[in-house]
Amino acid sequence: MKIIIAPDSFKGSLAAPDVCRAVKKGVLAVFPGADVTELPLADGGEGTMESMVRASGGQFIQREVRGPLGEPVRAAFGVLGDGETAVIEMAQASGLTLVADGERNPLTASSFGTGELIQAALDLGYRKFIVGIGGSATNDAGTGMLKALGMRFFDSRGAELGEGGGDLGRLAHIDGSGFDERIAEADFLVASDVRNPLCGPDGASAVFGPQKGATPEMVRVLDAALHHFAEVTHRQTGKELRAYPGGGAAGGMGAALIAFLDAELRPGIGLVLESLDFAAEIRDADLIITGEGRLDAQTLEGKVVAGVAEAARSSGVPVIALAGSQNLSFAQLRQIDLLSAFSIVSGPCSVEMAMEQAEQLLTEKASMVLSVMRPGLLSAPPDA
Repeated sequence: MKIIIAPDSFKGSLAAPDVCRAVKKGVLAVFPGADVTELPLADGGEGTMESMVRASGGQFIQREVRGPLGEPVRAAFGVLGDGETAVIEMAQASGLTLVADGERNPLTASSFGTGELIQAALDLGYRKFIVGIGGSATNDAGTGMLKALGMRFFDSRGAELGEGGGDLGRLAHIDGSGFDERIAEADFLVASDVRNPLCGPDGASAVFGPQKGATPEMVRVLDAALHHFAEVTHRQTGKELRAYPGGGAAGGMGAALIAFLDAELRPGIGLVLESLDFAAEIRDADLIITGEGRLDAQTLEGKVVAGVAEAARSSGVPVIALAGSQNLSFAQLRQIDLLSAFSIVSGPCSVEMAMEQAEQLLTEKASMVLSVMRPGLLSAPPDA
């Protein structure tokens, strides 16, 4: 019997490899002889780079870069096993987890460090890039990243703008004369499951700004600043940033990558599964167990669980999901081809307690679920 364990992280509680280990323990308690394959996943945010690099037998390269608030941070980018593709994870250099709750400020947070990681990879000769842009602390339309690569932004008096999204409202001129010429030689794929536009009620500031520390007034200022940035960009380059689906990803980083690095946005989980050759991994599997911290309407929009279920559809392998909270109806589970889904919490429990006990709860729930599944569904007897 072959069982694939392919979850996302349970954010704030367990990393994806830890989820794999906990579920595997529960599987082996019921089917001790099972062939269990662990495939920790991510969808473009934290863990994307590690998942892809480890699965491909690649390597990690460490660099000291500028963090979201200008402080030095130790970050890494990866190189896939092909020896040609660099994987940049925005969360490593410009991530929300790098900023304490009380210090989050998208008016000043910068994506400069992400640009430094791209530059470091260019310096080492890499020209193929996969960029994961989930989990950012920024709302600067990627201008910090562009600055690190040589682009300059000036106000009407000829002074260079400061860092962060708040200053973009003063933008008068973009100088691309010093932009790194090697960018034109490189190919960029961007892992993102966000389709939001740059501006407006569904844009970067309104939808994602609050989780990065933006007050309602800051959201208004940031959205106006992104509108102005898009107007100046359109006037100088003819590129309409507000028209790009996914341009609002990572505080507008999506728009910057599309417009200035000629990047292609792809669903994050699709890129990760492709790099793992997931179709080959599951070809002879009897069951796939996936999961994430919360199953809800957002799951249907291309998160890890939905991506796994879609990838398994053509192979006919059944997929079940485990989650901290399960809020999908039976019809919604069928919509994404999940056989079933289960919350790991069986009774009244605080969120804090559930997160603290997540590993034990995952192991127990995996055992309980597999214990009641008919051996025929898994194509093997319980002692196989």
